[in-house]
Amino acid sequence: MEFNLTRDLVFFDVESTGLNVIKDRILQIALIKYRAKGGEPIEMTMLINPGIPIPEDASKIHGITHEDVKNKPTFMQVADRIYDFIGDSDLAGYNSNRFDVPILMEEFARAGFEFEIDNRRTLDMQKIFYKMEPRTLSAALRFYQNKELTGAHDALADVRATVEVFKGQLTKYEGVDMIDPEGEIIPAPVKNDMQVIHDFTNDPNTLDVTQRLKYDKTGTIVFNFGKHIGRPVGKTLYHDNAYYNWIMEKDFSHQVKKMVTNILNDYRKTVKNN
Repeated sequence: MEFNLTRDLVFFDVESTGLNVIKDRILQIALIKYRAKGGEPIEMTMLINPGIPIPEDASKIHGITHEDVKNKPTFMQVADRIYDFIGDSDLAGYNSNRFDVPILMEEFARAGFEFEIDNRRTLDMQKIFYKMEPRTLSAALRFYQNKELTGAHDALADVRATVEVFKGQLTKYEGVDMIDPEGEIIPAPVKNDMQVIHDFTNDPNTLDVTQRLKYDKTGTIVFNFGKHIGRPVGKTLYHDNAYYNWIMEKDFSHQVKKMVTNILNDYRKTVKNN
């Protein structure tokens, strides 16, 4: 199956020192680019020195140890190569919206790169799978392609499996309606259209990849955490500058810090103009 692309699409997967997208670091990254103009996909994979200890529990999962990466480049040293490889591509992965995309954005921010996702689609095969057939990556590969996953938790093996799963999903769910938790029928939500998949696998009410900010029912940007949960971000920070400083100092993502700063500045302009 050929993907129906209007823009390049990069499937990717990372292995890391842990599951905290702010504090943990990438150990391995693998990417496969499908070009809108066609041709054979391009692969890139590399091991990365995280600059911090690798917990034993993490090594037991992906098999990567300090010895494997001690002589490898840091993310800062390879950030430009990864950034250029991705370019303006849409992004796809398995559980990528919740983990791989956020941790990659944080690594780029530390390396001095503004890696924006506002103008690119993010496709998450896990979201399709969980909504249509809740299971794991190895089960997904078996279910959709009748294949066994070998080399699980190796980034390149996992991302290759993700490509196969997506192809199987596009075939299996072509023309298949979905019934949502409220019993409403959603006509054929899975199509070979990257914008449709982006819309299907993302929550339009969530602003940032760590889900700290969202739109309420009136379209106002509100906090999705903490003591001010549900309250307007701009107005709240305007009257509680200490809370803004607290966010800037704590382990919130680079994206969240940038967003709340922009929202606060916009609110200040509104107050000034009124």
